[in-house]
Amino acid sequence: MDGILKAKRISVGDGARITTSGVVYEGLLMPRIEVGDDNVLILKLQSGYNIGLEYSSSMQIEKMEANAFSEKPTPRYSLKKSSLPKISLIATGGTIASKIDYRLGGVKSLLEPQEICQAMPELVNVISFKSLLSPFKIFSENMSPVEWQKIAALAAKELNSDIKGLVITHGTDTLHFTSAALSFMLKNLCKPVALVGAQRSPDRGSFDGAMNMACAAHYLLSDAAEVAIVMHATSSDDYCYAIRGTKVRKMHTSRRDAFRPVNDLPLAKIYSNGRTEFLKKNYRKRSAGKVVADTAFEKKVALLKAYPGSEPGLVDFLIDKKYKGIVVEATALGQIPTFTFDKKNSWLPQIKRAVEEGIIVAFATQCLYGRTNPFVYETAREMYRLGVIYCEDMLPEVAYVKLGWVLGHTRKKEEVRKLMLTSLAGEINPMLTEEEFLI
Repeated sequence: MDGILKAKRISVGDGARITTSGVVYEGLLMPRIEVGDDNVLILKLQSGYNIGLEYSSSMQIEKMEANAFSEKPTPRYSLKKSSLPKISLIATGGTIASKIDYRLGGVKSLLEPQEICQAMPELVNVISFKSLLSPFKIFSENMSPVEWQKIAALAAKELNSDIKGLVITHGTDTLHFTSAALSFMLKNLCKPVALVGAQRSPDRGSFDGAMNMACAAHYLLSDAAEVAIVMHATSSDDYCYAIRGTKVRKMHTSRRDAFRPVNDLPLAKIYSNGRTEFLKKNYRKRSAGKVVADTAFEKKVALLKAYPGSEPGLVDFLIDKKYKGIVVEATALGQIPTFTFDKKNSWLPQIKRAVEEGIIVAFATQCLYGRTNPFVYETAREMYRLGVIYCEDMLPEVAYVKLGWVLGHTRKKEEVRKLMLTSLAGEINPMLTEEEFLI
């Protein structure tokens, strides 16, 4: 196969026209996967999808012109005067802001805010944009608390201007971390903030970002004043959920309805035509006031998972590295290896050392659903006696973000405990119900 392609001077990344069984396929020649059949050619079609074609002697292969798949210029969206409600957009990168690189055949993150708007004509009759901003373009796995702080500062500035609300486009991998961070950092929130991503890039026929953005726009026109992730509620284009920023988690790697509420109901069900049904009654309402970006954050906080055979020395490592806080994903109600047959496998000495050296230790459940309780089993009682904070029904990721934010404001143990056990942004649900499980 390589010899045939070489003879026709076709390399990976070149445009190719392949005719087989009377059907013509045009696309970019892609590299074969390592475990794939050596006799199969892979093309990336103009639709963005890949197709594998098994080589046969009757197959016709031609090299296409160099510019056949060159990148098409994207029309620029311009801010215009409009009587429609104004919102602002902060674009940070991710799949929703990606498109095909026609030279390499891969997806790259490079869309400007204007290009994102141009790709979503559904918004034209709903809202107008006051500002289109992009402080950086980054895939969300590369985010850090520094980026959260930058987003929060820019968000507060926009929210204090004459807009109805703010939409933030963001990669989905760590979207729920950012939604939690903004929930704590945006104090006195008086307008809605919608975080939106996409599980499919804009070149795909199954692109979900346009509908997510349309639903987010309608959320921004509602009377809510909460940070929420607005994404598909089902795998079809039925409607979206707006889910509180501290009670949401990405629960699937690739489904379009990957974001689900945990230990809570969605704030609202939103249809792309504007129909909105609020499912929660006790949400924060829109009001007058000034939003403050309260971005103090202690970066020396770790999220650590306990599991059978886990190494207690990991806690020693964090102590020696001068960490100020540790959130442990404990099992079930809040247990970790404690009274083990082999004492060297017990975390008890390390947790005791951490607490004695002034490190805040908090436990959240790795079950995700349900609430921690230190008063059921002996192991948890021992941790509680040492001073471990049991984080109620908080998600581990939210507990991590919250502890970093709290330690950015105080190091006093009792103040930290009080703040961690106070619901500051809806992160603690005082009463869990049957209908909040596996939505």
